[in-house]
Amino acid sequence: MIKLVALMCTPVVSLLFKHLEHLENLECGMSFSLKFGGFILDGKFKIEVSARHVHLNREAIDILFGKGHELKQKKALSQPGQFACLERVVVVGPKSKIENVSVLGPERNEVQVEVSATDARALGIKTFICESGHLESTPGCELVGPCGSLKLTRGLIVAKRHIHASVDDARRLGVVDGQQVWVKVLSKQRQLIFGDVVVRVSNSYALAMHIDTDEANAACCGAETFGEVFQIN
Repeated sequence: MIKLVALMCTPVVSLLFKHLEHLENLECGMSFSLKFGGFILDGKFKIEVSARHVHLNREAIDILFGKGHELKQKKALSQPGQFACLERVVVVGPKSKIENVSVLGPERNEVQVEVSATDARALGIKTFICESGHLESTPGCELVGPCGSLKLTRGLIVAKRHIHASVDDARRLGVVDGQQVWVKVLSKQRQLIFGDVVVRVSNSYALAMHIDTDEANAACCGAETFGEVFQIN
């Protein structure tokens, strides 16, 4: 107890607690970041598993589900305005196919197919890791729906792991849009640290980290798994 009191009286710890006084005013679930030289104290954020899925544009919806078809919402997702659809497609590669793949809405300007590295190998397609929307030089595949099929010349990716953050969340984390960080996954059985985590900042985002099923299995992530920024590049 004497050692603890002595520690509490040191200048560094006193400064830390002085800066922590404002935390009681933060909204529940928000993250914060305080820097003292190389020491960073971070809040936690939820880690969500993004299973294989596709994003479709108007032309693809017409081909796969019929002219003028409107995507039907099954459930809302954590990111505002995003939703899982009742519609499903088959993703076909040179070696195999994956059936019953979820469609996410709303419709986009370009078709994007997101799979894990394991999925890509099973399909016989080269793994191409990149950020969502960065589709230059990506491989293609075939999509099959109830009304037709569509051969893509590009658009199949393994999405780079990333954190969605609002402007305020990013400020509290001490990060900026496009920055790469290291994140410690606080799972109960397989804690690990992911590098190359891209921060994506927009006021249209809700705070969450997204990883694919391969990454989730490596960390034994469950429904309520959280992470924290371990190091900022």
